[in-house]
Amino acid sequence: LSLSSLPSQSLHLVAPMWNLGTSGIRGLSSAVTPEGNQRKGRMLLQLLTDRFYDVEALREYLFQKQVSKVHKKNRSFTGIKNRYGPYVAGAYFVLKQGGAVKFQGKEWIRSTEHGYSRLQLLNLQEVPIEAVDASDCAINYEGLDNLLVLKELQSLSLQRCPHVDDWCLSRLHQLASSLQELSLAGCPRISERGLACLHHLQNLRRLDISDLPAVSNPGLTQILVEEMLPKCEVLGAEWAQGLKSGPEEQSRDTASLIPA
Repeated sequence: LSLSSLPSQSLHLVAPMWNLGTSGIRGLSSAVTPEGNQRKGRMLLQLLTDRFYDVEALREYLFQKQVSKVHKKNRSFTGIKNRYGPYVAGAYFVLKQGGAVKFQGKEWIRSTEHGYSRLQLLNLQEVPIEAVDASDCAINYEGLDNLLVLKELQSLSLQRCPHVDDWCLSRLHQLASSLQELSLAGCPRISERGLACLHHLQNLRRLDISDLPAVSNPGLTQILVEEMLPKCEVLGAEWAQGLKSGPEEQSRDTASLIPA
């Protein structure tokens, strides 16, 4: 049942809002047989009206629940940092998110179904972290606090991170002295403005900015980034199709980047 398809007036029934837990919806979903889809729809609709005054209340509840979940994932592990140092705290944060870390001179430590040994991390308190793979993790602006203290970090992958945006990129200048590789491929919230903030990272040798849907002029953007970071290999040729357009289209694209 699609909530967006429900007419708002159908849920304007005044009833107690918090008389059931979220498990009630899951229980209802699993209890109904396939042939009872129509009855299932009516029961689910009634269940929702028992909890919410209207569709907007339901949407706000689900949104706030998601925000709370992301916020919890991005809290700073201050206690661990104070007791065991920034390397252990940073590694713990990344691994808890489902990513991977590499300490200097060591093999990659990944968060897998087999888990990892906390004692293993405690034995590396004095060993700097040189690489972080946070691909597909829920890192946001606040969560970067756990990574920006890793002053020896050379390689950082933020591929397909849904909450990494332009504001996040504006903070990466704190890693300018060490960072050599950065991957932002597939991040849906990064635009040209965020990429412009990377001019501080003059030690970068490899930058992946492929598949950024919020970038309106990918071909021209890649050229500008290459000029901004002349010593860096910029990846993203597979989406730089704007260069193949005609002269008139290219001139319009260029004009759109020039502020009025």
